[in-house]
Formats: sequence, structure tokens, C-alpha cells
Amino acid sequence: MKTLKHLLLIAFAIPFFTSCGYNTMVEKSEMVDASWAQVENVYQRRADLIPNLVNTVKGYAAHEQETLTGVIEARSKATSVNINADNLNEATLAQFQQAQDGLTSALSKLMVVMERYPDLKANQNFMDLQAQLEGTENRIAVERKKFNDATRDYNAYIKKFPRVIYASWFDFEKKPYFQAEAGSEKAPKVEF
Repeated sequence: MKTLKHLLLIAFAIPFFTSCGYNTMVEKSEMVDASWAQVENVYQRRADLIPNLVNTVKGYAAHEQETLTGVIEARSKATSVNINADNLNEATLAQFQQAQDGLTSALSKLMVVMERYPDLKANQNFMDLQAQLEGTENRIAVERKKFNDATRDYNAYIKKFPRVIYASWFDFEKKPYFQAEAGSEKAPKVEF
């Protein structure tokens, strides 16, 4: 009987230590963290472009102070929300996303206002900054997708049996996804 217990213990221990997937869980968790760092990187790039954009616009549209102030305040709020990958959860990601959405909204308003200034639209510095900002917005979308892909891969891995047992033992928890902005499922109404 004692030998049977030892054999069962060994039978359980060998697969646990060789194929519990701990190392893979670590690798996948690190991939999510690295993807998150890239998301933060491209959002920071956008934040770094904004002061130059605002300064360029100031010279042409000084009486648009309210819009410029809104962009500056939104940038300040967006850059003040810093989330460490270790503290990434539904609530902190929602807070980060809300601050970034506020900045996106403020930038959209600025671009609409700038349509009224043909001299500004023809300014090479403004055109360069606008092109960089558009490129950065595309990078943000790409990095958010990569983050969600890495998160999906990690979450699926830790939920599969028997890893779900080991994941809980070693505190591997589900990671949050970026969600689409509220209302984005509806196409905007355009009237001519």
C-alpha cells in the first residue's frame, strides 16, 4: 500500500514539474507585459507630439485658446495616468483608456478647428506634425491589437485544464483587454 502511494505521488509529481506549463505561463505573461510597454510607448509618442502641435497652432489661431487649453489639459490628464504592467486590471485599464479617449477627443476638436485656417493647413511644420500624429494613431491601433492578441493567448493558456489549477497556485490571473470606445459600434451619421 505504501509503495502504491509513492508511485501515485511520483506519477503526479513528474508531470507537474515537467509539463505544468509554469515556464510557458511566465513567458506568455511577459509577452503581455512587453506588449503593454509598447502600447504605453506609442501613447507617449503621441503625447510628446502635442506640445509642438499646440505651439504651431498658437501662432495662427490665437483666439482658439479654449480649444488649445482643452488639448493641453487632456494631454496632462492622459500622461498622469501611468499603469505598471504588474497592476494591470480591468479598473486601471479603464482609467487609462478613459484618459486617452479624452485626449483623442480633444485632438479631434483641434483638427476640426484647424480646418478654418488655410494658412495653418499649408504650414509645413503643421503638416509634418499632423502626419506624425496620424502615423502615431495608426501605431496605437496596431500596438493595442498586439496587446489584445498577447492577452488572449495568455488568458486562454492559463484557463485550459490542467494549467488552470497550476495558474491559480502560482497567482497567474486573467489580464484585461482594451475595449472599443463606447458608441463606436454605431457608424457616424454623415449629412451633406
